Amino acid sequence: MKLPPFAQTIKAEVITLSKNKQQSQGLDGVLRSESAQRYFSSLPTYVQEMIMQRRESVRSEDDLRAYAENLTKGDC
Repeated sequence: MKLPPFAQTIKAEVITLSKNKQQSQGLDGVLRSESAQRYFSSLPTYVQEMIMQRRESVRSEDDLRAYAENLTKGDC
C-alpha cells in the first residue's frame, strides 16, 4: 500500500524525532541496550570512569565503542 505524500512526510518526521530522542539520552539511554551494557561492563574500570565523565557525549552504541577504542589504543 502506497502512502499519500503527506503521510510519508509525517512518517519520516516521526522516525527522525524518535532517533533524536534516543540520541539525546546520552550514556544512560545507550545502556538500556543489553549489548551496550555487556560491552561497557567488559571495559577496564578507568575507561568506564572516563566515559561516565562525558556521558552526555555518548549518543549511540557506536559512539560508546568508538570512544572506548580511542581511550584504549595505547593499552596493547
